[in-house]
Amino acid sequence: MLRLVFAMGVFVYHGHVLAGPAPDDALLEALIRLAALSIEGFFIVSGALVFGSLERSGSLASYAGKRVRRLYPAYAAVILLAAVASLVVTGGGDLAGVARYLGANLVFLNFLEPTLPGLFTGNPHTEVNGALWTLKIEVMFYIALPVIGWLMTKFGTARWAVIGLIYAGGEAWRIGLPLLLDHPFAPAFARQLPGQMAFFASGMALWLVWDRAKAQPGRFGLAGAGLLALSFAHPVLEPLRAAGLAGLIAFAAFQPGPKLDAARFGDISYGVYITHFPVLQALIAAGAYTALTGPGAFALAVALVLVASFLLWHLVERPALRRDSHYRRVEAAHQSPFPSQH
Repeated sequence: MLRLVFAMGVFVYHGHVLAGPAPDDALLEALIRLAALSIEGFFIVSGALVFGSLERSGSLASYAGKRVRRLYPAYAAVILLAAVASLVVTGGGDLAGVARYLGANLVFLNFLEPTLPGLFTGNPHTEVNGALWTLKIEVMFYIALPVIGWLMTKFGTARWAVIGLIYAGGEAWRIGLPLLLDHPFAPAFARQLPGQMAFFASGMALWLVWDRAKAQPGRFGLAGAGLLALSFAHPVLEPLRAAGLAGLIAFAAFQPGPKLDAARFGDISYGVYITHFPVLQALIAAGAYTALTGPGAFALAVALVLVASFLLWHLVERPALRRDSHYRRVEAAHQSPFPSQH
């Protein structure tokens, strides 16, 4: 559910900026901050759950297989569907352009070829799917995590020092690179790994104190709110943001009450994240997004994205998962007339 909330945060931001509305500095600034916090929240949740997946995996091959199955099939489907749409629109007139797009995007190098021939060329923004840049960072973290895990094992009781060094190094890169490197691409480089490692490291730390966070979510939430507030109080305190956001995530995730068990409905959060941008672009290209007044236009976009996400889950994501996947086990437990036996 938290991942779905974060995906919707990015969706709302893109829903405002893609159509090229009249600038509203205060609203735009708020939405930029919402999108940034949503992406950072994604990285924290990934840090926790993927680290947990690594620790539960019997081998490196098992870990890698689970990550590929969860991430790549839906990602490839979105890339291929966009390429097919381009071929239909252009009548197959620019095979080389489509091939360049596929070659770059299928290996997560979206920045090399963000556009497709004939697709969204008249829109204020011509990128096919500008939300996919974070997937490259996710994959890089997946690759680095076994090495980080090995280091933590070697350090034993001092494993917190490894997390602390990763956290500090990531923040030093993210904040310091634009200050030290006088280059127009410096801010973009700062956003890449290791610039986001403080958020992944915070998620890993959350996994290590998982039981304590479940037992005392209020304390984590209070500490998290304080750290997050301080991170916005002064630029010097910005490195506290990852830790503060992790505390708030623990607070939200582990509140007492009825078990939500959202996994039984599947996980459409990834689908919402990777489909919302091209859906918005398609509505803008068709004139439907600007023809309708604000809330109605966005409601139409939300409806289409939810349909696309459910189809992606049931036709691509779920079938790609292993039989012992968490989602398949939860789904089986709810479908069985004897749930206590599962």
